[in-house]
Amino acid sequence: MLGAFVPTLLVQLASVDPAAAAGLDRTNQPIGILFEEGNYVEFSFGRTDPTGHGTDATFGTDTGDTLGGFNLPGAGLKLQLTEQLSAALIYDKPWGANTAFPGVVGNTTSMLGGTRAFADSDAITGILRYKFNENWSVHGGIRYQEISGDITLSGLAYGPANGYSVSLDRDGGTGWLVGGAYERPDIAMRLAVTYNSEVDHNFQTTERTALGVVNGTVTRPATTAQSVNVDFQTGIAPKTLLLANVRWADHSVTDLVPPALGGDLINLDNSVTYSIGVARRFNENWVGSLSFSYDNVEGDNIVSPLSPVHGHQAITLGVRYEKDNMRISGGIRYTKLGNALAAPRGGTVRASFEDSDAVSLGFKVGFSF
Repeated sequence: MLGAFVPTLLVQLASVDPAAAAGLDRTNQPIGILFEEGNYVEFSFGRTDPTGHGTDATFGTDTGDTLGGFNLPGAGLKLQLTEQLSAALIYDKPWGANTAFPGVVGNTTSMLGGTRAFADSDAITGILRYKFNENWSVHGGIRYQEISGDITLSGLAYGPANGYSVSLDRDGGTGWLVGGAYERPDIAMRLAVTYNSEVDHNFQTTERTALGVVNGTVTRPATTAQSVNVDFQTGIAPKTLLLANVRWADHSVTDLVPPALGGDLINLDNSVTYSIGVARRFNENWVGSLSFSYDNVEGDNIVSPLSPVHGHQAITLGVRYEKDNMRISGGIRYTKLGNALAAPRGGTVRASFEDSDAVSLGFKVGFSF
């Protein structure tokens, strides 16, 4: 039906993922490379630049742009070990945050000025896939990730905690993933389901107040979300694919309670993200794609000032050029970030955010060998 049409045409959304999609989620932990034919290697780079201006609920002033941009480098290697057994190694940056309310730390002229949250991560995932026949396969593997971060609470909204900060030294943790797939090669159909486990961390934390360091360095536990990815594709016309993805992420397990503060710094809701799109081969060299996504976050739109976004809607355009064993892909995504009301946990709404958005660009080059 589709001839030489390659099933994995769509530019991986991981390379152009929106800012603050849901909680700390940035790449959606894709494993699509595992389904490439033969041996394959790829390198990708994405950049997201969000804009998030809020309105101070007390003074009616502009909070300034609170959402910072970020880069997403990535890489992957897939090896066909035998006719039935294959392996993949994937590098990505699955979690992150970059929120900063303009203003000095300890601000006494605005509700949230100087409040900041930064988190960075790196992950390596190793996966094995076993094909029972042309239709059924299973896959599973191990993920190792490292995370570091800094959080500052600043502004009149935090009362006596104004000027408090905590640093999280880089810590590593290990998790696992398991899944299976059903395929119909004659119509380029594939349904793949993957479960990603939680990953536990024990951070060395240093807390500071306006008076200096308190409690020295203390170890505090934190956990990143478990998730389930459902990926589906099928041919719907000659040289045309329908693509869909659903991702559930259990962000509510991510807690951090430093002893001096005595309260949970991270307050995130679970989310389900839906994506649907089409990919079309124009000729032997060029492929284009168009997709839409919707991120549905549980609960109301009252959120932590450390992540002043509640869900998103996005549209992505992708193009790929193929020549011999080389593939060059590019994509652009526009994301409308969900309106949100920022309030310290259990407190009064201190700022409202509307019309926040983000523009993302992604590039990927891959080689079959």
